[in-house]
Amino acid sequence: DTGYMARAAFIMDKLMHKLGLHGKSFIPMIMGFGCNVPAIMSTRMLENRSDRILTILINPFMSCSARLPVYILLVGAFFSEYAALVLFGIYLVGILAAIVMAKLFKRVLFHKQEVPFVMELPPYRMPTFRTTIRHMWSKGEQYLKKMGGIIMFASILIWALGYFPVDKELEAKYTARKAEVTTAYEATIASGIGNTEVLKTEQEAKLESLHRQEVSERQENSYISRLGRVMEPVWSPLGLDWKAGVSLLTGVAAKEVVVSTMAVLYQGEEGMEEDDTSTLQARLKEHGFTPVVAIIFIVFVLLYSPCFAALIAIGKEIGMKWAFFVMGYTTVLAWVVCFVLKQILDLIV
Repeated sequence: DTGYMARAAFIMDKLMHKLGLHGKSFIPMIMGFGCNVPAIMSTRMLENRSDRILTILINPFMSCSARLPVYILLVGAFFSEYAALVLFGIYLVGILAAIVMAKLFKRVLFHKQEVPFVMELPPYRMPTFRTTIRHMWSKGEQYLKKMGGIIMFASILIWALGYFPVDKELEAKYTARKAEVTTAYEATIASGIGNTEVLKTEQEAKLESLHRQEVSERQENSYISRLGRVMEPVWSPLGLDWKAGVSLLTGVAAKEVVVSTMAVLYQGEEGMEEDDTSTLQARLKEHGFTPVVAIIFIVFVLLYSPCFAALIAIGKEIGMKWAFFVMGYTTVLAWVVCFVLKQILDLIV
């Protein structure tokens, strides 16, 4: 609203042309750090269709805010001492990937004459309180619709796939084992042997352990486990297990779903009341996540297919064939980069 964004595009025009982009492409690229959907829609300001398509093709490499919870989770767990530096590096890798792919696409697909930079510079204005509130309400409403729609639906679907089919024999087995623990505790209390609080703590720990074992065994036989195991050959060369693979797969619906999927798969369905992030981080370490695996996972999340909402926006703006192309080439690029990165890290570490 201040009128500075147009001037920023004008200032960046020379640099953007060296990268094979138009000066106005700077605005959608910056917006991509918030959300790729409005960033893709904002490419309408580009008069040349080739420039629009090129800008849209590389926009998913700008780390949207939905990816941030994944970065925070893994960076906080494995690189807490250098968190700021690692997080900055992640965003920088995304920018470098966008630059490399922009130059490649410009040379291979869009090598026609460039359109000269022409842009009207609006006067500087002071944003009004009313306009600011209207923008805040509009963006907040969009996010609530997204969260209450696709993200909630995806989270429920992932939980259901991880819970079903119900194994009655498994439930009966663990119900009997829990009853044995409770009976032993009550018998000990009745005999008056030992400290009541210590015995209570031990009983709760045993029951919690049995519950986790039950959840783990149920997930091993669940629908989502079967899906993950079918695709395990895709993830194993990257050092990822089927649970990490399923988390990435569900991230195509919405990147926010990656963390909630990991919470369901690595932790079970029980709620985390005290510090859910630190609890999930501990579970990841228990299930074989290492700094190398964390780096691979983060890079894959950074580079692979944008979410459904972004793909639909691409389809509306330039056609569904380009949406499928973006989905395909970004995922293949993510897999190749992560595979090469793993070989390098395995030699170094």
